[in-house]
Amino acid sequence: MWTEITITALLVALIPLSMVWVSSDVNKYRKLVSVTLFLTFDLIMFGAYTRLTDSGLGCPDWPGCYGAANPLVSHDAIAAAQAAMPQGPVTHFKAWVEMVHRYLAASVGILIVAQVLIAWSRRKRFAGAPLFATALLFFVGLQGAFGMWTVTMKLQPVIVTIHLLLGMTLLAMLAWLAARIDASVPKAQRVAHEALKLTWPARFAWLILLAQIALGGWVSTNYAVLACTDYPLCHGVLIPEMDFEHGFGLWRELGKTVGGEYLSFSALTAIHWVHRNFALLVILTSGYVALRARSMAGVSNIANAILAVLLIQFCSGLANILFSWPLPVAVLHNGGAALLLGLLTVLNYRVQSPVELRRK
Repeated sequence: MWTEITITALLVALIPLSMVWVSSDVNKYRKLVSVTLFLTFDLIMFGAYTRLTDSGLGCPDWPGCYGAANPLVSHDAIAAAQAAMPQGPVTHFKAWVEMVHRYLAASVGILIVAQVLIAWSRRKRFAGAPLFATALLFFVGLQGAFGMWTVTMKLQPVIVTIHLLLGMTLLAMLAWLAARIDASVPKAQRVAHEALKLTWPARFAWLILLAQIALGGWVSTNYAVLACTDYPLCHGVLIPEMDFEHGFGLWRELGKTVGGEYLSFSALTAIHWVHRNFALLVILTSGYVALRARSMAGVSNIANAILAVLLIQFCSGLANILFSWPLPVAVLHNGGAALLLGLLTVLNYRVQSPVELRRK
């Protein structure tokens, strides 16, 4: 089974690797990093789709599906589970969604292994890149472990949320590496020294966003999106009845309190309400940094993109509430968070390492 899954992942990874090899970009390592960054973003989007379609247990074992490398081989076992519970966690559709997610994750891991090999073989050319690439490989391994525990521990909320955060962190690390490689290119656009004033505000905005992503993951994994169906009020009041103690108890089963009782609606309301209001802090901090960066050479385009994504995030978050969590909008909201994190990561890199703009 392991061999078959590895071969499948290799075949998937061969597509982007071939694209890198035949590309006209002289710096193949830079191209590989960019492609891996793009596919990691796609993986996060597909991971959101997997979670939002309740496909996380589409194959209730790991790494295969009922001991097989793909759902075709385990067709009879899946059919039996689906017949017993037609609306349950195991169906043919959900099994394929889950296994495709695993194949994509494994292929991203293979691309990062390729980065490690290239970085170490050309370590004199890419200063510091080998260690960074090795750190990426460590994160991929850790991410894989939490992916396994997500299944074996039956979607325990804290495990699923950490799995999401590790994926976002991997994306941020790849965005940082891509920005660093671009900065080493002679013709790359640089930012002026005035951007140094944004170093700490940009770092603070990045941390606030990461905390909000964790809260968003907590909302999603606890299915608390529709705990409030009005906005800006919740249940018609500004501060509704909330149970923070049980809502934010970490080590517990899905839908249960730490003590094993069923999670109350007021606990779900607390989870939703905190995420909703923390979003205002994200808008203030990221918006402030972006508005200041708009006037700075070398980062104005990134600043405009951050402002645009902030608007999309607010609209998609509001649409999730008012239109009862439509799947495309929910996936878009997850992707917007990933894109915003990547943009803020690149902005952080550029403002902390500025040089004077070269005269043309």
